[in-house]
Amino acid sequence: MAKRGANVTTITEFLLLGLPEGRAQQVLCATLFLLIYLVALTGNLLIIALTTLERRLQTPMYFFLKNLSLIDICYVSVTAPQTIMNSLTNSRSISVLGCASQVFLIIVFAGTELALLLVMSHDRYVAICRPLHYEAVMCRGACVRAVSAAWLSGCVYGSLHTTGTFSVHFCGPNVLPLLFCDVPSLLVLACSGEQSLEYAFLIASFALAFFCFLFMVASYVHIFLAVLRIPSAHGRLKTFSTCMPHLMVVTLFLCAGSVSYFGTTYDSVSPQNLLMSVVYSMLPPSLNPLIYSLRNKHMKEALGKLLRGQLSAKL
Repeated sequence: MAKRGANVTTITEFLLLGLPEGRAQQVLCATLFLLIYLVALTGNLLIIALTTLERRLQTPMYFFLKNLSLIDICYVSVTAPQTIMNSLTNSRSISVLGCASQVFLIIVFAGTELALLLVMSHDRYVAICRPLHYEAVMCRGACVRAVSAAWLSGCVYGSLHTTGTFSVHFCGPNVLPLLFCDVPSLLVLACSGEQSLEYAFLIASFALAFFCFLFMVASYVHIFLAVLRIPSAHGRLKTFSTCMPHLMVVTLFLCAGSVSYFGTTYDSVSPQNLLMSVVYSMLPPSLNPLIYSLRNKHMKEALGKLLRGQLSAKL
């Protein structure tokens, strides 16, 4: 709904047109989204349970993994339940306040995840390149401070972008060609010349993300060099295997975000937008637990104990 004033259109709600028109297709999408959501919830809750109950998983790496799973649950829960309900009820509207809340939470959890992945790359660097100092550098207090800093940076990041995006006037139309609200699609609707503040935030964000990417690349260059100095092939493989899940998760996170933002058309509705929305909002939280569980011996052993009911007996 939009109320037209003297010079601008006051928008009171947005229409999310990322869903297909046909009723059968909408029910199919709702079923698919529900399955993906349940996979994401089940996998991440299992990781939280395993890293909490199994004593061998009480290390900094698994402490960060537990927080990553918590972030993924929050992240996928921002968009998936509403998308499922919209598909079943054929509802497409979202209030401006609801849209702003969605933008804020998406950016908070995405920003927090990026910061936490950066911390996890540093954890792997210290573990492999400075093993004698690992317990001192990655002590419990340092890990808690690192996770707190990741959450704080995500909140600041989300606040800045939400403020920058919703400080503009929207000239209409009030149509968003996605399943949820996001910054680029909203800026397309903004009145000409009013996007400067948010564009400045976007440029700063891309610069910061690129810096984080370079930091992770530098960490893994040092890790690779350290691994190559290990004399035995078995030792090299065993050491590097502790990094592979994190490296795969980082690649998935960055690729999903890049493909979504550069592959989405924000000025028109298309089936491509539906795919990009799913890739961006649901794919990483669903695959991250699978990546860590399949590539980690201790996780698979703990899962086997949990299924046999033996995990709690060790506490």
